[in-house]
Amino acid sequence: MQYNVIVIGSGPGGYVAAIRAAQLGFKTAIVEKYDTLGGTCLNVGCIPSKALLDSSEHFINAKEHFAEHGIDIPAPKVNIGQMIKRKSDVVKSNVDGIAFLMKKNKIDVHTGVGSFVDKNTIKVTGKDGKETTITTDKVIIATGSKPTPLPFAAFDKKRIISSTEALELKEVPKHLIVIGGGVIGMELGSVYARIGAKVTVVEFLDSLIPTMDGTMGKELSRVAKKLGMDIFLGHKVTAVENTGNEVVVKAEPKNGGNALELKGDYCLVSIGRRPYTDGLGLDKIGIETVKGQIPVDDHLKTKVDNVYAIGDVVRGAMLAHKAEEEGVYVAEQMAGQKPHVNYLLIPGVVYTWPEVASVGYTEEQLKQSGRAYKTGSFPYKALGRARASMDTDGLVKVLADKQTDEILGIHIIGARAADMIAAGVTAMEFRASAEDVARMSHAHPTYMEAVKEACLAATANRPIHI
Repeated sequence: MQYNVIVIGSGPGGYVAAIRAAQLGFKTAIVEKYDTLGGTCLNVGCIPSKALLDSSEHFINAKEHFAEHGIDIPAPKVNIGQMIKRKSDVVKSNVDGIAFLMKKNKIDVHTGVGSFVDKNTIKVTGKDGKETTITTDKVIIATGSKPTPLPFAAFDKKRIISSTEALELKEVPKHLIVIGGGVIGMELGSVYARIGAKVTVVEFLDSLIPTMDGTMGKELSRVAKKLGMDIFLGHKVTAVENTGNEVVVKAEPKNGGNALELKGDYCLVSIGRRPYTDGLGLDKIGIETVKGQIPVDDHLKTKVDNVYAIGDVVRGAMLAHKAEEEGVYVAEQMAGQKPHVNYLLIPGVVYTWPEVASVGYTEEQLKQSGRAYKTGSFPYKALGRARASMDTDGLVKVLADKQTDEILGIHIIGARAADMIAAGVTAMEFRASAEDVARMSHAHPTYMEAVKEACLAATANRPIHI
């Protein structure tokens, strides 16, 4: 079977690359090792975690907030089995949708492990060991990433778990210990904290969500503690042991002090993810990984002229939407078009509640670079829409160039931040100034008014409502 393009991996980067290639007239195939399409994101990542986050938020609202809204109901109970089943139904609906899109776009799907025979030949090995060989003009590697284990405590998938197992628990943990206060740790930690688990987060660095603006980490720490989560920052984990019915975690403060010993029934290790290139046979085509990543040039091409790589296996943030943009970029480039990806303006989101969303430079980055800037912020508690919905935790922070007023970064923690950040991306793509946004009419009452007010604060320190 001869193709113009073969995509290895069917996650967001892979399936989007395949669809765009097919739209552009390329005869396209996709190779996926698992029985379902969609990769980590749709099967054991973005989609199922958001399903559980939503379910847990419904529960805590029913338990703690309905009465204040004038809704009297019997005390709600968690049905973890139904919660996990609903999550699985959401996953199935999404992966079935990807299968439909493959058929719609006439993309052939080959199930099995794809590996290079040479730069134009891919061997697909099925679960039964049967091998099929397919050939192609060009290849896009989109094999994604896997959770990173601690070097001294491998995932046993029983008590020491990754995010994959955390999405399938059969019970609400009595005490969930989370190692890593990044996006995954805080999202899944908040799920179980809402539905009754004691949750303790141990983070090596001095802030939660340390890759985002420091103000966001401080505010998220505050609201996480309101949820009942215990947070230990600046602690290095030294040991994790499954003793049978519990896990013992030991940690030491980086800057000295008393050692910490925690005992829980589950330990979620969420210290990051690693590029997944196992079984690709990169050595057959002379590609060597660097720190696990596949080296690519500015056009996402590897050292082999017809082989490209995108998403989590290459440099940059491990985000589904980043992989999607790269998939479109490569496909369009193959067709002779001139696409581009602005990596600075790929937003990051944490789907806790309140949500956290950021785009552009952080304040720490601007300080480090020495760029002159000004800042404006506006708290949700001063927002009429937030008071109406009882979502008063959070703020909007805008960073702008001190001389030109061009917006350099927008950082939001608050209700609907994940959706609001798109307006920030739009403004920054068009190189808007803070005054530009401040002078635009924003519907009242909306959460987006907080962005307008923060821009007013950044422009001339003249917010209206505080």
